[in-house]
Amino acid sequence: MQRFASGREAALALRPDHPVYCFRPSVLYADTRAFLKAFPGKTAYAVKTNGEPMVLETIAAAGVTAFDVASPAEFEAVAAVAPKAEQLYMHPVKAQADIRLALEGFGIRTLSLDHPVEFDKIQRIVQAFDIDPGEVSLFVRLQTRGAAAYELSKKFGAAPREAVELVQRIDRQGFRVGLCFHVGSQVEDVETYDAALKVAAQVRAQAGVALVGLDIGGGFPAPYGRDPRGAQRPVPDPVSLIGEIGADLRRHGFGDLPLVAEPGRVIVARSLSVIVRVLLRDGKRLYINDGIWGSLSDSWTGKITLPARLIPDPARKRRTGDPNRLDDFRICGVTCDSVDILSRPFWLPESVDTGDFIEIGHIGAYSLSLRTRFNGFYPDTIVEVEHPFEDDRDGLEGFANVETWGEATVEPVSGTEAV
Repeated sequence: MQRFASGREAALALRPDHPVYCFRPSVLYADTRAFLKAFPGKTAYAVKTNGEPMVLETIAAAGVTAFDVASPAEFEAVAAVAPKAEQLYMHPVKAQADIRLALEGFGIRTLSLDHPVEFDKIQRIVQAFDIDPGEVSLFVRLQTRGAAAYELSKKFGAAPREAVELVQRIDRQGFRVGLCFHVGSQVEDVETYDAALKVAAQVRAQAGVALVGLDIGGGFPAPYGRDPRGAQRPVPDPVSLIGEIGADLRRHGFGDLPLVAEPGRVIVARSLSVIVRVLLRDGKRLYINDGIWGSLSDSWTGKITLPARLIPDPARKRRTGDPNRLDDFRICGVTCDSVDILSRPFWLPESVDTGDFIEIGHIGAYSLSLRTRFNGFYPDTIVEVEHPFEDDRDGLEGFANVETWGEATVEPVSGTEAV
């Protein structure tokens, strides 16, 4: 892997006509360590967020010893880079063959579910292979609602009364039982966690059985961009958010339970950027060599503003427009699909033109996982970069409208040992 000090250096040295990912292992390592220090329970990295070997290796090296997996491919990806790591199979609805592979082939002993039929599938395999149910932890996923960029309650989760019956049934059959929920992705309001914990406390009280732990899922937000035309509420830093969640846990009576979290974005978002090239400028439209079917699906939804900076092509000697004045440009992707247009603009100097490079930051979450081969375009070139994206600034030409975390002032929450 080629190495550069910054994305700017990479762009000017390579002058690529195809997208180039800039991987920052030092940033990934630091952000992983920061979350581990703040969260008192078990940190199970959500592999779906970014399952590239280089990412999993760095996260394991930073001290993560558990991974949230959802498929045989993810079982294998984790085992390949961290064979001694614990895997938590937290997909609520699973193929029976995959349950068997998890239990028998990979020794997985923690699974989630939200339906009695799912328990039937697990129980059949446990009995068929003479596995002690007392060694298997089943986390009942609760249906919750709240504010998040990507809300996840429409597909999974048992209603409170159904969850109580399922918890009691699992306990009667000799399995270890816990509760879990997932409030969504990119949660910026702590009240969302508080509402979920209220449901969990209700289920726990009505079920009346001993729980092995509480998995509070993911949702921890990463810093992205902002629209310079107006102020936005700052993204809460992880330590402050975890501190507030800790207070909610204690208020709802969960101070005695081992905790699990499944962070994704908050760990990997800042570790990757992508260098793209302007294929054509047409007025206020910029056509680039990436798009929603490649690295930029997050920007298609309109939920997240990606930070971007211009890296002018030094070969272009004549320009129009004021290089010291920012303007909003509509970004069109590389495919022939007319929906391949980003929902939010990039704020760049007026002088941006055909042939220039743009570095798009904080795309470590889901960009590689969700890229497709549609139309034959598939970005797959990766270089290693030393400096964080937000540190590489050079006046307006290096403009990056990054929203950063404030100083953390809340102490990490206290809690019992992880499951």
